Amino acid sequence: MGSIKRYMEFVKPYRIQIVGTIIIGIIKFSIPLLLPLLIKHVVDDIIGGTGSPDEKIRTLLTIMGIMFVLFVVVRPPIEYYRQYFAQWVGSKILYDIRDQLFTHLQRLSLRYYANTRAGEIISRVINDVEQTKNFVITGLMNVWLDVVTIVIAIGIMLTMDIKLTLVSIILFPFYGISVKYFYGKLRHLTRERSQALAEVQGHLHERVQGMPVIRSFATEDFEQQQFAKENSNFLKKALDHTSWNARTFAVVNTLTDIAPLVVITYAGYHVIQGTLSIGTMVAFIAYIEQLYGPLRRLINSSTTLTQAFASMDRVFEFIDEPYEVVDKPNPIIAKNVKGEIEFQNISFRYNENEPLILENLSLQVKKGETIALVGMSGGGKSTLVSLLPRFYDVTAGRILLDNIDIRDYQAQSLREQIGMVLQDTFLFSNTVRENILIGKPDATEEEVINAAKASNAHDFIMKLPNGYDTKVGERGVKLSGGQKQRVSIARVFLKNPPILILDEATSALDLESEHLIQEALEKLAKNRTTFIVAHRLSTITHADKIVLIEDGKVVEQGSHQQLMDKQESYYKLFQIQQLD
Repeated sequence: MGSIKRYMEFVKPYRIQIVGTIIIGIIKFSIPLLLPLLIKHVVDDIIGGTGSPDEKIRTLLTIMGIMFVLFVVVRPPIEYYRQYFAQWVGSKILYDIRDQLFTHLQRLSLRYYANTRAGEIISRVINDVEQTKNFVITGLMNVWLDVVTIVIAIGIMLTMDIKLTLVSIILFPFYGISVKYFYGKLRHLTRERSQALAEVQGHLHERVQGMPVIRSFATEDFEQQQFAKENSNFLKKALDHTSWNARTFAVVNTLTDIAPLVVITYAGYHVIQGTLSIGTMVAFIAYIEQLYGPLRRLINSSTTLTQAFASMDRVFEFIDEPYEVVDKPNPIIAKNVKGEIEFQNISFRYNENEPLILENLSLQVKKGETIALVGMSGGGKSTLVSLLPRFYDVTAGRILLDNIDIRDYQAQSLREQIGMVLQDTFLFSNTVRENILIGKPDATEEEVINAAKASNAHDFIMKLPNGYDTKVGERGVKLSGGQKQRVSIARVFLKNPPILILDEATSALDLESEHLIQEALEKLAKNRTTFIVAHRLSTITHADKIVLIEDGKVVEQGSHQQLMDKQESYYKLFQIQQLD
């Protein structure tokens, strides 16, 4: 019930529209309830009544004329507006939920994304949220309409014959028992099916992205088997759900089929006895459909609502995923940052019960200095620079920016002061211009072009089919590695931050691209506090300070010349690379 209560918070803003839709629906469903009364009147009072045939025909035509107007002129617009407003409200609520989920997505830690497949997240935001729409349309609207229809039908039937009405509703308790029995397990099976579908979607999303790898290793047959496993798991869960659902419908429909038989038997007996009119009997048989039709819909609604509740559980389970990096109350807004940074005895591990990646590490960086972080892979260099923009918070110690702990800053304003160029450049499938504008969304065309020129990207952009309006494809697939890297550097030129992080920014490029990018990066690093993570030591000899990190600790630090003169770890590493 907790999920329903929370979901109602999204429903509240639209309660007036929901009530309006229900009122329109009551009118729409009430009109057909006149038909059995009409049949009774025609059979008992017109056909079986006194008067000449001409009088009876005139009365019949008058009544039927009124009914035609009611069904042809009045009912269609009512039906239209009921459907339209029901879908409108449902769609608006889904919009609000997805909007909140996307805000939530942007605040989740990178650790969450490292441990969760993108396809599973997408499944919750798309499939599960879509399923919850049934709660609005079915649970908040149709269920009430069906209940009101049943109440009105029973009310009319009681005015005609109390005993026959009680016989008509004698099977109602059995419906209650069957719902209670079947629907507890159905919710559990629905959740399992939704999770299996999310796993298929996660697997598929990964394989679509990794298709070049599958092709290059010719593992299509193996991948077919892997997908078949995921798909079979979903099939099993879906069939378990279907089997239980089918049992539910078998029981419910049997009860629905028995009801008219009971009424016909009882009413037929009394008509023969002369204690009941034929018109009343025919009207009651017609009302059985008006009574058990909504009841059958209510049972079907229980299935739909069970699926909606299971999806709600999954949506709120996702919303409850905690944030690791949280702003303090009244955080400091980072503005006019100088770029003086100090790492004070910091330690860090990614997950509890895992070894420390960084251990009691201290480092001072002056404003405008270029610091190169070097060492063997896995030493903790990239982890160290990912702590500065608070992608993660330190396990112990603290990081100061301009003598203020970075945890005291508002995280977003802190990140606005930092520009990053990474080895694995990510471009969105938009145009080149839109990818550069990520650095400063409100930049002018002139600023975009100047940033592209500064990053040595303008010339190759102008040679693209549509220049700056060329779409780069998913993850920038239509551009070379060097071109993607220059677009990512243009973003940072446009952002113009006081602190710069270059993480293996040139390691995977050809010599010509590397030269162009190295030139752009040196231009970018001027007058900024810059961190360079590099494997190739020849690219960082110009740095003000080189810091050698091994096993999460600072082993050596100093200028290139100072470290070469010491002839220790850095010297040996440099000699090996020069020999290579």
